[in-house]
Parts: sequence; structure tokens; C-alpha cells
Amino acid sequence: MNYNWQLPDWPKFKYDIKGLEPQLLSYAQISGKLSGTLEGLGAPLRDETLIDFMVTEAIKSSKIEGEEILFEDVKSSILNQLGLNKPPKQVDDLRAKGIAQMMLHVNATRSLPLDESTLFQWHDMLFLGQSGRSRIKTGGWRTHEDPMQIVSGPYGKWKIHFEAPPSRQVPFEMERFIQWFNDTAPSGSTPIVHAPIRAAIAHLYFETIHPFEDGNGRIGRAISEKALLQQSPFVTILSLSTSIEAKKKAYYDALQQAQKSNEITDWLEYFLHMLLKAQEMAEASIRFIMNKTNFMASAMMQTNERQLKVLNRLLEEGPGTFVGGINAKKYGAIGKCSKTTATRELSDLLEKGLLKKLPAGGRSTAYELNF
Repeated sequence: MNYNWQLPDWPKFKYDIKGLEPQLLSYAQISGKLSGTLEGLGAPLRDETLIDFMVTEAIKSSKIEGEEILFEDVKSSILNQLGLNKPPKQVDDLRAKGIAQMMLHVNATRSLPLDESTLFQWHDMLFLGQSGRSRIKTGGWRTHEDPMQIVSGPYGKWKIHFEAPPSRQVPFEMERFIQWFNDTAPSGSTPIVHAPIRAAIAHLYFETIHPFEDGNGRIGRAISEKALLQQSPFVTILSLSTSIEAKKKAYYDALQQAQKSNEITDWLEYFLHMLLKAQEMAEASIRFIMNKTNFMASAMMQTNERQLKVLNRLLEEGPGTFVGGINAKKYGAIGKCSKTTATRELSDLLEKGLLKKLPAGGRSTAYELNF
């Protein structure tokens, strides 16, 4: 089987943009709307929103690769590095520290050209503390002679989904990729007008080369983010990885199919679909943040300390609350109080309009936030 990089026209990607124009128009319109909404939040809330989106992207990008990192660890790492935690909070998870560093660096250097040194820095950050302590070579291209393959199935009965170019070709391929990325930037010699198209091609191109021993997916998504950021500084509010992680199999299937040919219209259509889904999620999250701010301003005027703690815990879940809502037992566990107290305080929150009852579905009455 021939892969795209083995074909004579590699890496001259071809696509029909006409069928993609409605999606590109929708993306541009929603981007403008999101940017306007974000500007209207005011500086403190806007900064908090941007940080939360950055944290979510970092967590979901890691989750796609099977790594579970805590939201609080990543957020604390970002706030520590921005000097916003005084004193800095202790974070023991080096993965959280590393990906936080990488996400901040991607944003801080968005307007700069891409280069080999930057990619090596990102890779070192991603595997913070592992240099010389694991089998993974960090901060450099892969050099092993074994084929770089994407496989699934039990040992000895692997199904090969894709095989990347051999390691000896990686330096040349990456030099050519970096040149293409910089040439197609808004200020480059041959700019690609539509940032989503450039981001989609950049991701496919990089993932096909698969230049590192590990971490290619996370860095590939960071490169897509950089491509989008070079057009709009507020694209940080998109969590592309959240959209991908929701339908991870579809992502791998689309990528695998795209790596069979250099005609990539189907891949671009898929990628645009993922971006539009990410925009939908961003809109829902911003609405939640705005509602949350108004809700808590009201709640602080009419609740006791324990009630406020429980409401804050519910709000941490983001759009949607606990599965099944909150009942007296859960309230007691969070608020560290008796069931009698929990029942009384839940009734009080209901009466004040801060909670609403969920339809009966269990032995105990359950509630959710009322906004």
C-alpha cells in the first residue's frame, strides 16, 4: 500500500475549495461574533476565560493520547507561570507543568515564524523532566531505524494503520514542512488566505512526517493552533481538541484516510466540521461563564458559606452539572454536614430560585443550577 508521502506528487496537496466555502464563511462569521463577545466581557473576565480555554485545550489534547491530567494542576501551572498565583501553588504533576509551558509558548510566539528550535522546545516541554530518564528521545527528531508505525490490536497481531517516512528522511521533510508553514503564513511569500485550510493542511502534513518518537499528536494540534492564532489572537477560545476528543475514532479514521492520497478535500471538510463544532462549544462555554458571573453575584447576597461552597462546586463542572444533579447525600459530602442540614439548605436554595428540581428519577430529590 502506498501512503501519501510515497506518491510522486508529495507534498503538493490538492483540494476543491468551492464546496468548502459555506463552512469557511460560517467559521469567519462565528469567529467575529466570538471575538466581539469576548471583548465585551471586560479585561478580568476575558483573561480568565482565555486561560480556561487554554487549560481545556491542554487537557483534552493529552486525553486524546490517553493521558489524564487534572484541570486544577494545569490551571495552577499556567497561573504560576504568568505570575498570577501569589504565592505560586505547588504542582507535582510534571505533565501538567510541561503542557502548560507549551500552551503558553504557543500563544506567546504566535506571530513568530516556526523553526526547528521552537519545535524542539515544545517537545522538551511536553516531556518535562523525562530527558535521559525514559526511552523517549526528547527535543530532537526520531533517529531509530525501526519503521514508525501507527498500529492497533494485540502484540504479534498488529494492524498497521499508517507508516511514516523513515527516520533518515525526517530532517529533510521537516525542513521542507517548516519552509511551507512560514511561506503560507499571513505575512509569508505565498499566504493561504483561509486560516482553517492552512491549519488543516499543517496538521495533516506534520502528522504524516511524524518526526518525534512520541508527542506528535499534541504538537501537531499545537501547530494547527498556531496557524489559527496567526490570523486571530482570540482563537484561543477554541478548544479543537475538545471537539476531536468527543469523537476520537472519527478523527483517526479521517486522518488515516487522508494519508492515502494528496487530494485532501475530504480531510479539509472533516477539519472544518471539527472547527465549527469547537466554535459551538466555545459559544456554550462563554454563555455559561457570563451566566455564572451573574448567578454568583446574586448567590453571594443570599447564601451562607456552605451553600456558596456547594454552588461553586457545581459551577466547576462547566456547562451542565453533576450527572444526576445534586441531592442531600452529595450536598452533605461537599458541605460536610448532616443529611438534615443538607435537605434544609437545598430547600432554601430552591426557594430562592438558585436551584431547580430535576424530574423524579430516583429515591431522593435531585436539583440542578437554575440559570
